[in-house]
Amino acid sequence: MKVIDILEEAAKRVHANVKNLAGTKESGTDHGMGAGGDISRKIDIVAEKTVLDYLREINFEGTVFGEECGIVEFSPNPKGFIIMDAIDGSTNAVRGLPFFCCSLAYTPEDKLSSVTDGVVMDLHNGDLYSASKGKGAYMNGKKIQVHKEKPIYFVVGVDISGISPDALPQLAPILSASNHVRHFGAVALELAIFARGLVDVFVDLRRKLRITDVAAGYLIALEAGGYVVDENGMPLDSKLSYDKRISFIAAANEETLADVRKKLGLSPKI
Repeated sequence: MKVIDILEEAAKRVHANVKNLAGTKESGTDHGMGAGGDISRKIDIVAEKTVLDYLREINFEGTVFGEECGIVEFSPNPKGFIIMDAIDGSTNAVRGLPFFCCSLAYTPEDKLSSVTDGVVMDLHNGDLYSASKGKGAYMNGKKIQVHKEKPIYFVVGVDISGISPDALPQLAPILSASNHVRHFGAVALELAIFARGLVDVFVDLRRKLRITDVAAGYLIALEAGGYVVDENGMPLDSKLSYDKRISFIAAANEETLADVRKKLGLSPKI
């Protein structure tokens, strides 16, 4: 069974198990602190258990690096890692806002740049985004790509949730330069819609993101032809660690990336 097939099936099972739970009072019950440092809600636990149960069912021989459960080894000699955020956008899921997803990625090595397969499932409407390294990005089996042409409306995604006051001024030039700024509350799904060409730029400079937030969306964005770099303009990378925090800029082309970096006061060089 191909890795991408495993990830897709796991995401589909999560969708089936949480679609009627989202937005209910039960979905937000407190289940303690997860490995990633956030409070685990009932919907997080149900989604994560769905993935773990499926991996046990198929005798998966790797290690899971999960947002809530931490590190779970399925074999004494594990072959690779599944990076799991079973519910990305938990706040939206609990409140019933229709923008949250399941994010699953596979890497044979202990780093983001080695991710070979990624899946993001829109848990509200069931849209399935997927990518395997070197094979392009897809939504529901149809190939997708970032928006390469000059758009009618230039749409910028910027995540400022929980941003520190001293970091906010850096974003002022890009916020004021665009009349079409958006933030939806689930980074993995926002990278997926960027890959689909619905957003031209996505910026997150909060230094708050974990690798579980971005692993699948990162690969999908790259395979759709996008650029995803860190604050220094280098290809985004990170070790699998709960302590590591990352920031990134995703842009549809080199010219746009250089322009955005210049507005943010960063070197325009890529």
